[in-house]
Amino acid sequence: MWMKCLLIVAVIAAGGPWSRADFALVAGIVLALAGVSAWTKECKVTSKWLIQACVVMLGFRLDLSILAGAAVDGLGLAVGSIVGAIVVGLLLGRVFRTGREISTLVTSGTAICGGSAIVAIGAAIGATASNMAVATGAIFMLNAIGLWTLPAIAHAIGMSDVQFGQWAGVALHDIASVGGAAKGYHAVGAPESSLAFDTANIVKLTRVIWISPLAILAGRFMRGADLAGKPAPFPWFIILFLAASGVRTLVPGLRAVETNIAFVSGIGFQVALFLIGTGLSRTALRQVGWRAIAQAATLWILVAGGSLAAIMWLFG
Repeated sequence: MWMKCLLIVAVIAAGGPWSRADFALVAGIVLALAGVSAWTKECKVTSKWLIQACVVMLGFRLDLSILAGAAVDGLGLAVGSIVGAIVVGLLLGRVFRTGREISTLVTSGTAICGGSAIVAIGAAIGATASNMAVATGAIFMLNAIGLWTLPAIAHAIGMSDVQFGQWAGVALHDIASVGGAAKGYHAVGAPESSLAFDTANIVKLTRVIWISPLAILAGRFMRGADLAGKPAPFPWFIILFLAASGVRTLVPGLRAVETNIAFVSGIGFQVALFLIGTGLSRTALRQVGWRAIAQAATLWILVAGGSLAAIMWLFG
């Protein structure tokens, strides 16, 4: 009972306006590694739906014309970074000899959107639960590191809000961390705004939509014909996000409450990150071998470094 009470108090603290996304994630990890766990399955499901609900809420803040313009501007970066990450990731899998399943899962998680991509691609290729846990653990640790380091690097080199939003959308693995890192970012000397936050989420969503076609291809070429009939999951929340953006376009009066929408969605992302942190078990950490970590870390550094160079060159 005391664990449940502590978890409830921690959730409230993680979602408060005094908290931050990185603090919320670390708090969840600390509780998990300390053995404080309750409602494990419920936390996992809640974090998933909460992230998707927050993404849909963001649609009410973005006019379709702005969304389309940003998506077109970032299309080349999205396609280039995804294709490049997949090619390099699979090659690194051979170099580090991580095995085809783990290599594919680590690569897809880095290229698209972390745990969501790992689950979708894993289901498509019939990956084992242990291999999915290994890949998720490796990605999870790097994602936590990136949530702290990317904003610091961006400030050090003087990235603008738009530049950081684009970089976070490419270099951070999952949607919650993207929103968490970009939420409080603003360039040195610039006024506070939601520009980095909005840009980062648009960039990440243009990547998330690639889950379905890649899952279909993986299911077609990486497992037997007897398993290829299972349909690949489709990220339906993106359709709802676009519908919300359409409502925002048709009802300009929503501009008056967009600050409140940003506040609520920001708290939602913080709580989701806390719940994700509570799902990192000691067992999962022990399962993450050095080969998977080496592949994931090398690929992440190459993707983050390459996308940073491209963004500074194209949008500098």
